[in-house]
Amino acid sequence: MSHNGIDQNSRTALVVVAHHRSDSLTEHLTARTITRLEADGYRVDLLDLRAEGFDPRMTVADEPDWGNREKTYSPEVHEHMERILAAEVVIAVFPVYWASLPALLKGWIDRVWNYGFAYGRSRPRLAGKRMLWLGLAGMAAGDPLVDFLQQSLEGQLNLGIAYYCGFSHSAVGLLPDAEERRQRMDADGQLRIDAATAGAERVAQYADLERRADAFVTNFLAAEPVPV
Repeated sequence: MSHNGIDQNSRTALVVVAHHRSDSLTEHLTARTITRLEADGYRVDLLDLRAEGFDPRMTVADEPDWGNREKTYSPEVHEHMERILAAEVVIAVFPVYWASLPALLKGWIDRVWNYGFAYGRSRPRLAGKRMLWLGLAGMAAGDPLVDFLQQSLEGQLNLGIAYYCGFSHSAVGLLPDAEERRQRMDADGQLRIDAATAGAERVAQYADLERRADAFVTNFLAAEPVPV
């Protein structure tokens, strides 16, 4: 949906949220991100993959002829492509599963960021757009694996996807400490799960998470676009 009350000549953003629950922290931070974008003058198109019933499984109709860059895509995929083309910035908000994207978001990229649309052209159709990936992780912020997770996501998302598709700028905002029961690996390689936070500690934990998410969005919007 496009949020009303914004000048039609304003900048445009597509916010994609991928979570199976409407009451999740992921959805909460998505709402904060939209508020921040609108305050900065962006007209926002919210794509809630769960609420819109998006099926992440690729079909033959989505890619009827792989080698033809001018192929006719399925109507659903074509509609999603148009929403991407209409946006100057794309922000994806998602839980980090197994050091990667959840299937719902990965399937959206598989089906929609298709050959001939997102890649496969000397002049990419998505050239000049900017991308922010906001990933919520259950591991504790002090876990040594946070650095590995950051590097892994940057390689997959910045280089393997956004750069490959011609985006002028892509950033990963990793948000550990997103669980009430923080997880960490000890020196022996065993998974340790902390007791659930409660009361003032929990309030402080989520306030800090919101602060860090807001900072990622603010810094992303302030970054100078790269000429294309």
